[in-house]
Amino acid sequence: MKKIVYTLVAIIIVQNIGMAQQKEKKYSKEEITIKVEALLKKMTIEEKVGQMNQYNGFWDVTGPVPEEGNAEKKYEHLRKGWVGSMLTVRGAKEVRAVQKIVTEESRLGIPLIIGFDVIHGYKTLSPIPLAEAASWDLEAIKKSAEVAAAEASASGINWTFGPMVDIARDARWGRVMEGAGEDPFLGSRVAEARVKGFQGENLAAVNTIAACAKHFAAYGFAESGKEYNTADIGTSTLHNIVLPPFKAAVDAGVKTLMNSFNELNGVPVTGSSYLQRDILKGKWGFKGFVISDWASINELIYWGHAKDKREAAKIASIAGSDMDMEGHVYIQELAQLVKDGVVKESILDDAVRRILTVKYELGLFDNPYKYCDEKLEKETIGNPKHHEAVLDVAKKSIVLLKNDTQLLPLKKEGQKIALIGALAADKNSPLGSWRIASDDHTAISVLEGLQAYKGNSLVYKKGADVSVGKTAFTQEVAINETDKSGFEEAKLAAKDADVVIMVLGEHGFQSGEGRSRTNLQLPGVQQELLEEVYKVNPNIVLVLNNGRPLAISWANEHIPTILEAWQLGTQTGNAVAQVIYGDYNPSGKLPMSFPRNVGQVPIYYNHKSTGRNNKEAHVFWSHYIDVEKTPLYPFGHGLSYTTFEYSDLKLDKSLYSIGEDVHVSLKIKNTGNVKGKEVVQLYIRDLFGSVTRPVKELKGFELTELEPGETKTIQFVLNKETLGFYNNSEEYIVEPGDFKVFVGGSSYTKLEADFTLKE
Repeated sequence: MKKIVYTLVAIIIVQNIGMAQQKEKKYSKEEITIKVEALLKKMTIEEKVGQMNQYNGFWDVTGPVPEEGNAEKKYEHLRKGWVGSMLTVRGAKEVRAVQKIVTEESRLGIPLIIGFDVIHGYKTLSPIPLAEAASWDLEAIKKSAEVAAAEASASGINWTFGPMVDIARDARWGRVMEGAGEDPFLGSRVAEARVKGFQGENLAAVNTIAACAKHFAAYGFAESGKEYNTADIGTSTLHNIVLPPFKAAVDAGVKTLMNSFNELNGVPVTGSSYLQRDILKGKWGFKGFVISDWASINELIYWGHAKDKREAAKIASIAGSDMDMEGHVYIQELAQLVKDGVVKESILDDAVRRILTVKYELGLFDNPYKYCDEKLEKETIGNPKHHEAVLDVAKKSIVLLKNDTQLLPLKKEGQKIALIGALAADKNSPLGSWRIASDDHTAISVLEGLQAYKGNSLVYKKGADVSVGKTAFTQEVAINETDKSGFEEAKLAAKDADVVIMVLGEHGFQSGEGRSRTNLQLPGVQQELLEEVYKVNPNIVLVLNNGRPLAISWANEHIPTILEAWQLGTQTGNAVAQVIYGDYNPSGKLPMSFPRNVGQVPIYYNHKSTGRNNKEAHVFWSHYIDVEKTPLYPFGHGLSYTTFEYSDLKLDKSLYSIGEDVHVSLKIKNTGNVKGKEVVQLYIRDLFGSVTRPVKELKGFELTELEPGETKTIQFVLNKETLGFYNNSEEYIVEPGDFKVFVGGSSYTKLEADFTLKE
């Protein structure tokens, strides 16, 4: 009997070892193709359409409740194999349950791909993506995505709807918080880093997830910064500004793309064959699949592009939208369209082939429960190493906008510090928008971060609430416009202080999807609070918490020190405190220009010149009559507790043939008293082109650290990938002509050199 038991145990152990090895098996492309084609031949039309159908979980948070969204019908479709993906189902136990239905009860047992909005972390939150981009630290950004992937995958998720790679120039648009800012070069590098962080070296590994570059395309150019609005841009802007980060994501191996809510050239992009078939799957050779945004296929009707769901299904499928996110359009209409000969079955085959390939690459066919280990989930969520990583990127994301009287860094003892502002003690708002898996009130507040430093006397006064009422994810934030009852108490505390730290800005739910604003000043009564405190003590360090550039002209004129601290996620307070006390020397640089007022937006550094760009002795030139036309703080701006000197800009020669590399070198010296990091930025200008070129274009950057007095030589190489552009025939060209090279610590550069390209 014992022998039989031992034999059974041995068999079980061998089986478990085999399953563990199977989980991580990585098939070749050829092997996956053979498996996909064999499965495709077995599928009915309805099952193919099912793979193109994504349902939300059994609660709705990211959009309007669909017309037919009841759980009973969804369960029925899961059992029939009519669902290819679920979103917002999370947790190892819950995902296992839904995978069990499709793999054990449907005819073919095709596993689901489980999607989720893992935008800047799962439970442990990094800074909002715009803040991360301010770090210009690609390794830290990649690590942030790795942490998000580790926690999400341990919770049953194998696909994130990120990164958002939309270039955005208009701070009124709430979703600027979700991207990397206004520049296509920086945006492309950040897109690559995030894709590689999410997907890792092996997509079949249990701690990686498929990425999704969104929103394809031009969503960030929504007119007037109004969410879900139309976008109206030219060919040059589309190909030179909007598309490069998407192309970078594709080149980095991103497995999926999401189309967007806007229209472009009169066609809602969900139905754009030009974008999805011609460019993405044609010219770029993208092999992954495209998913619609939430019910955007159904919205083709509301745009006036399709008369009903049947026509919407026809347009979107032919255009190249492979999966319908909670639109219920494909599942209702597409099979009959194929049977009627309106849509070719080859359209379905192409979409399903792409979807199944990603599922094979994730290893879901070998083990559909590979992401459903509850023990691993408990060990992974909130791991201390994750907190270390998000604290690291949070510190690097802080931008020192101004420090005229060197109030920062604070002395660590002997001072009276007054801390003012409701956001200073807030443990929820700093988490930012798009954190639907995280727990409320789990951020380290700025108050808590500063309390960890014991040498100074610290007094906290709220001053005034930012918001009033509930701030649930799906609700608008009600802003305090009237209650100033805490002003006097705050002023008394400030009057007696050596330094006043005021934490002001937006509530975390004032930016993000659906949160466009027409007023970019400090919300509610905060501006008045700032001015009242300033009257009794001008020694103010203003710490901004916000998800977009704000218009803070008054503060810039009056407040000596301003720190842009964004919404930094779980470790917000510790990051801010370490920067304030000098344990981390700020190194962040702005990824978006800050306007002087809302009337300037959209505002961006890489604008074109005009026929009347220079001031003359009359009024007829390109400017405003009531404010400077320049931004308050330009793209790339950010100070340090030390200073840097740029010098000795050199090119290896001045005349190059097209195709030759242009070698650029410069020297940078730390001229201050402390060690510091600087983002050295290189810009070019193509002076004369067949299509007019911007006055400056970022084409290189390097984050370097220098000891006091240390000098380093920094080198850049310009080549055909950085010297060319797309013309209006959508051709990438490098033209002969004259160029300028600029280097410095922001887009306001001082050093420049010239060179010429010849045929």
